[in-house]
Amino acid sequence: MEEDEPQTLSSSPAPGPGSVPPAVAAPPIAPIPPPPAPALLLRARAVAARADSDSDREGSAPRPSADDYEVSEESRLARERQEKAVQELLMKRRAYAMAVPTNDSAVRARLRRLGEPITLFGEREMERRDRLRSIMVRLDAEGQLERLLKAHEDEQAAASAAPAEEEGPQQYPFYTEGSQELLQARIDIARYSLARAKSRIERARRRRDDPDEDEDAEAEFVVNQAGGFALECSEIGDDRPLSGCSFSHDGTMLATSSWSGVTKIWSMPKVEKVATLKGHMERATDVAFSPVDNCLATASADRTAKLWNIDGSLIRSFDGHLDRLARIAFHPSGKYLGTASFDKTWRMWDINTGTELLLQEGHSRSVYGICFHPDGSLAASCGLDALARVWDLRTGRSILAFEGHVKPVLGLSFSPNGYRLATGSEDNTCRIWDLRKRKCAYTMPAHSHLISQVKFEPQEGYFLATASYDTKAMVWSAQDFKPVKTLAGHEAKVTSLDITGDGQQIATVSHDRTIKIWTSRFNEKDKAMDID
Repeated sequence: MEEDEPQTLSSSPAPGPGSVPPAVAAPPIAPIPPPPAPALLLRARAVAARADSDSDREGSAPRPSADDYEVSEESRLARERQEKAVQELLMKRRAYAMAVPTNDSAVRARLRRLGEPITLFGEREMERRDRLRSIMVRLDAEGQLERLLKAHEDEQAAASAAPAEEEGPQQYPFYTEGSQELLQARIDIARYSLARAKSRIERARRRRDDPDEDEDAEAEFVVNQAGGFALECSEIGDDRPLSGCSFSHDGTMLATSSWSGVTKIWSMPKVEKVATLKGHMERATDVAFSPVDNCLATASADRTAKLWNIDGSLIRSFDGHLDRLARIAFHPSGKYLGTASFDKTWRMWDINTGTELLLQEGHSRSVYGICFHPDGSLAASCGLDALARVWDLRTGRSILAFEGHVKPVLGLSFSPNGYRLATGSEDNTCRIWDLRKRKCAYTMPAHSHLISQVKFEPQEGYFLATASYDTKAMVWSAQDFKPVKTLAGHEAKVTSLDITGDGQQIATVSHDRTIKIWTSRFNEKDKAMDID
């Protein structure tokens, strides 16, 4: 086999010292192979990787998976919190998209954005809203949540763009320049109220520091007296329902107002008619005696209030309200008169000149009741907007707005202690508000019908009386606000009540046209014991 192989190099003698070596032929260069195609290269790598994995599988243990790693407790809790947050976000997003508007115009707009008919023949508002809800549920079931979100976002964008289009000149709080009479009245009220507040606080401190004074025992004694109220007298007051009543400051006279427009003055305690006041063209809505003088004021649906002497002569008329009047009240100084009206305002008048000193807005609906703080510094108003507002008469500011009643507030009264305000409402409850804490201190489910009037006992405020359309009046302890006495005897709605300065008598008037006088029997027992 070796002899048959071709000889590529011929043998030659060795070169001598002076000879040139013959040139040696270079071996031929092999051609460069072309680069492999990408597909072939990838296939080769895959085969190699498979072979490596097979060899690893044969000679080594399997690779651990993600579940085989040990996870710490903190990592597991963090992962659970993250998953919970994601789920809550998705639920909020779905609830946001599935929110069905309640306004009919918004329902129509949503239907239009979803490409549905905005209304069907004979379809009412609730039926249209139910149809929108069913459409949204169907779209959510079909996985079209993004469509619902887009419709909701379009509505939000349209709502935010609407005020920008209608934006005009910026509105600033406005102030009406008061008259010089109002300025002088504010100064007089400030001087009067500061002196009264100083004497009230000094008296409270003196009673607190005096070891012989036991306020709790005194309050308990007065409340026990109030529990002895009984019907003393009943008198027909007019041919029409009675709307208001008020005792004079010394308790010797009682005034009543009627739907006939007539106000009558009665002597106490026999309830004998003394004078008849005629002058209003419409029904009389309230009556109030001056706290210092022998004069009284009446309010009427003819939009006027009038000031009278006790002999029945008219002193002056207060004109200016744009709608019928409701309740009225005298300032403790006796110089000013407050009137509440259905024109959404209450006004303060100078009784000596008849000048309108203050026209106060602030309620969104009709103003029904008004009263003044015992110091004279504050006024409180209530109305059909279910609010009770407290005003500082020295500055004209609204300092408190008590929200809590769900229906119109019809009566209110300040306590003589200076820091409590009672309100009676159409929601059948009486609320006690603390002016210091600026919140409701107690809520009494007082009656089974609306409460028409509320009054604190005027000396110390140890008890509270409420009148209601359930034909009854109630007496409550001002310490724990428990019922003390039920004054039952009227046959129709009780519209108003008043308490004498010494707290020994209560007068109530009703739609049954009667006046009823309730006297404390406990006081009569004391008098009998003194006589004995």
